[in-house]
Amino acid sequence: MNGWIILDKPLGLGSTQAVGAVKRVCREAGLGKVKVGHGGTLDPLASGVLPIALGEATKLCGRMLDASKTYDFTIKFGVQTDGLDAEGEAVATSEVRPTLAEVAAVLPRFTGPIEQVPPAFSAIKIDGQRAYDLARKGEVVEMKPRNVVIHTLSVCPELVEGPSSSSDVESKNGPSTSSGQAEQGGAGPLESITLTAHVSKGTYIRSLARDIAHAVGSVGHVTMLRRTRAGPFTLEQAISLDKLNAFGQGAAQSEFILPLEAGLVDIPALNLSPEAAGAIRQGRVWTGVATDDGLYWGRDSDMRPIALIEALAGTLKVVRGFNL
Repeated sequence: MNGWIILDKPLGLGSTQAVGAVKRVCREAGLGKVKVGHGGTLDPLASGVLPIALGEATKLCGRMLDASKTYDFTIKFGVQTDGLDAEGEAVATSEVRPTLAEVAAVLPRFTGPIEQVPPAFSAIKIDGQRAYDLARKGEVVEMKPRNVVIHTLSVCPELVEGPSSSSDVESKNGPSTSSGQAEQGGAGPLESITLTAHVSKGTYIRSLARDIAHAVGSVGHVTMLRRTRAGPFTLEQAISLDKLNAFGQGAAQSEFILPLEAGLVDIPALNLSPEAAGAIRQGRVWTGVATDDGLYWGRDSDMRPIALIEALAGTLKVVRGFNL
């Protein structure tokens, strides 16, 4: 049991709960106790790609946490909440509703290296305590700015909500679906807009939504957040909870578990001689290899991953070994 289950995490389920569900399913499938970890937290109010590592793949969870990720998210204009999402309480309102053109005009400001202030309702530790614990107690939480990178940021034109009619009713779950749709290039005011962002580790989408709303002269909060990619993994590889449960009921393992090396597709493979493979397995340095400097994953003659290795001046050094 060394590999990846890519879960399409549903709303309402925390990442720790998702790991627990995988452990339960593994037991039901008769696999005994399996080491399980996840590759990037998703809040209960977010859905989408959650890579879950099994066995030796858990050694790659750190790399997955550091990987860039892609999200679709919806900003509802006019109300800012304390948690910057649909579950929070309103703390600011605005009558301003931007046009599609106005939103598009400010997006370049938030592309590339930027500085953002994380939400008070976040897992960041302040003096040893989680920020969200302090915020829930009603304490004023001062969050320090952090540097992140927004690789790309664009509008999803098919998911732009136009002005609401007078009969629309808003709820904590987001804007009414009875609103008309604004076509790309339309000049009317927007109640909400859905964007796609490819971001570096440490980026808070809720903060990004808040700052975009402020940039167009309004306020806003996130009503939908869906991760569509985490590192090399996409929604196309993800399975639902129902399909995961089918694994526990005897469905073939190959339908659900990707190999360990699926988490290494962004790193070149290096074929090792039997002698070099033996040395690397033992954690020894191997010299005399004609390859460019950089990070590789070494594999033996059976194409099995042996280790993450760093090449420097023809010398190979183990970064992380795999016991397969």
